[in-house]
Amino acid sequence: MQSIKISSDYQIVIPKQIRESFKLVPGQKIKIIPFDDRIELIPEKKPVEMRGFLKGINTDFTRETERL
Repeated sequence: MQSIKISSDYQIVIPKQIRESFKLVPGQKIKIIPFDDRIELIPEKKPVEMRGFLKGINTDFTRETERL
C-alpha cells in the first residue's frame, strides 16, 4: 500500500506504479466514491472497453424467494 499527500490545492498525484498497472492516461475521468470511512477511486471506462469483463463469472446461485 502506498501513501499520497494532498496538496494545498487539494490535488493528489497517483503513483506511477498504480497509473501503469491500471493503464491510466492524462485526462481520463475517475469516479470518486465515499464508502464507510474511506474513499474509492474508480476509473471510468467506455462500454466497448468493458466487453468481456464478466467472462468466466460464476452464475450458479440460489435465487431468493419473492417477498410479498
